[in-house]
Amino acid sequence: MPLDRAGQAEAFDTIGDRYDEAFPHKEGQVASAEWLVVALPAGARVLDLGCGTGLPTARRLAEAGLEVVGIDLSAGMVALARAHVPAGVFHQADIADLRPGGPWDLGRFGAVAAFFSLLMLPRAEIPLALRTVHHLLVPGGLFVLSMVEADVDDFTIPFIGSTIRVSGYLRDELREVVEAAGFEIVEESSYTYAPATADVQPEVQIFLRCRRHP
Repeated sequence: MPLDRAGQAEAFDTIGDRYDEAFPHKEGQVASAEWLVVALPAGARVLDLGCGTGLPTARRLAEAGLEVVGIDLSAGMVALARAHVPAGVFHQADIADLRPGGPWDLGRFGAVAAFFSLLMLPRAEIPLALRTVHHLLVPGGLFVLSMVEADVDDFTIPFIGSTIRVSGYLRDELREVVEAAGFEIVEESSYTYAPATADVQPEVQIFLRCRRHP
């Protein structure tokens, strides 16, 4: 499958720290990260998939004594994450690089977090990305993810002074896609969120807490 990431990483390079200014309240992310902190043994490896600036997720996981590895397509975001979370290890990489047989082998993880990162992919790639997450997890490993509820596929939107392409699902379809990739959904929550920037519309954010089937 040919990958088209044109403009996606560059947009986030341009956005930089303004991302956290536009999304100052991340209750769903914080709650899901705390779920991982409570559930995981000390020193467990966690992959932050689409780590962004490293705030708040990677920092909180590292502060809790977990071994944090983060990847992001944006070099600018990786640089910010390294500055914000010196205890973590961060790489500029694509989820596609982590597939079985791909160029990156980061080993296995007790948990993976993917907050608003899978929505950057066309819908055709999302099931394969979920299977990649399944591959990266140890049996019974934990997976937390969030998506914006929307029936769109690779749709261009204005975003904090740039443009990006996003995909989404309605709630029941998202559950079906996640379960089909080999995950049990343990908990679900949603938030209505109004970003602190005029060019991003209010949205419904869906958070799923999952466990990999053995």
